[in-house]
Amino acid sequence: MRSLAWFHRSANVLVNRRVDQGTGTLLTRCGVCGTTPMTGKVQPGFGLLFDIDGVLVRGKTPIPAARRAFQRLVDSSGNFLVPTVFVTNAGNCLRQKKADQLSHILEVSISPEQVMLSHSPLRMLEQYHDKCVLVSGQGPVMDIAKNVGFQKVVSIDMLREHFPLLDMVDHNRRPKLPTSSLVNIPKVEAVILFGEPIRWETNLQLIIDVLLTNGNLGSAYETHHSAHLPLLACNMDLMWMAEAQSPRFGHGTFLVCLESIYRKLTGQELKYEALVGKPSELTYHFAEYLVREQAALRGWTRPVTSLYAIGDNLMTDIYGANLYNRYLGQRVRASGKMVAQAAAGPGMSPPAGLEQDSDPEGCSWESQLSSPSATSCRSVLVCTGVYNPRSPLPSDQPGPVTETVFHGHRDFRFDPALVEPDHIVEDVEAAVELIFEQEKFSGSP
Repeated sequence: MRSLAWFHRSANVLVNRRVDQGTGTLLTRCGVCGTTPMTGKVQPGFGLLFDIDGVLVRGKTPIPAARRAFQRLVDSSGNFLVPTVFVTNAGNCLRQKKADQLSHILEVSISPEQVMLSHSPLRMLEQYHDKCVLVSGQGPVMDIAKNVGFQKVVSIDMLREHFPLLDMVDHNRRPKLPTSSLVNIPKVEAVILFGEPIRWETNLQLIIDVLLTNGNLGSAYETHHSAHLPLLACNMDLMWMAEAQSPRFGHGTFLVCLESIYRKLTGQELKYEALVGKPSELTYHFAEYLVREQAALRGWTRPVTSLYAIGDNLMTDIYGANLYNRYLGQRVRASGKMVAQAAAGPGMSPPAGLEQDSDPEGCSWESQLSSPSATSCRSVLVCTGVYNPRSPLPSDQPGPVTETVFHGHRDFRFDPALVEPDHIVEDVEAAVELIFEQEKFSGSP
């Protein structure tokens, strides 16, 4: 996406800013990491990225292996022995609430700085922070939007109240008498999709209305649709795992509905200014930065060169980890070519290998964000969530693999290699055991 390069550049504002005006010093409140250097103790050279739903919990029910796994990850004082970040596509709450939930479930102290929700990167999109945005989702979406930097926020319920004739699917909720719309609601300038809403028909109708009227909800649909208002979406999960035996619809399913309706009405594709959350590269890049910050706060000087991403969803967790691993591999190879070029002297062509987004200002996100220390990101698939071990992987399907088995988002290119996990294990406890074996790490404090 054209805007992704700008998105990565903007992340530099947050990555390089050590003081958060709203909360104080960035990450220094992390009690689980501790502030006393662990001099003389084993320093890990790897970090862990945990998905939550289907890995640690199913709905509100903890997966038994999760608590056992995390008892191996902390010392007797509750300090993590390995830099750990929770990377989830959930986005219907604030980070503090999710950290509190995890602390209760895992019986280990988790700080909000260890939690990365699908909407967390939106704080970097400062060009939209002063626009009036319509937010869709459930939970405290108004508070969430303001927490990540948006100043003028309008909810679906506010639109419905001010334009009562627009939501007509539910006969019982139709207004009995036509009412004139109030004039004190600002014009919507952008739309943010945080997660799956409760009343899909209402949200789909009003979002389409906003897009096709350019925010002028008192007007008829425009006849020409060369462009629409900026649209930002978080969480592309088609399905997610709760207590039921089969996966449930996720926000990705809602996006499919919205895209289909827009295409049917206009003959054109819906366009996103940004898609954040897994499997986007930026999500993993920023998570890697958080891992390095945790290691630095512990006083660990050994570089974190390996990441392990544990998840239950091939199309988000595995795809995203493998996509980031591919980027890291390209970066390592390009670095090697640069060394060879320097040794050979001037006159050689620049190294190829790193894919760069087109950037009108000529400044790529690679040069703007702090460089990762990791050289690999290994994907570990667990069998306690969306993935069914009785089903073959896409690469094992007989005959050619097609888009029909790809449940990822429309804007992410289908590649069978990206949904092939490095490891498949029974549960998160087995995943931690495997990673410790791979890293020859005892886990003893």
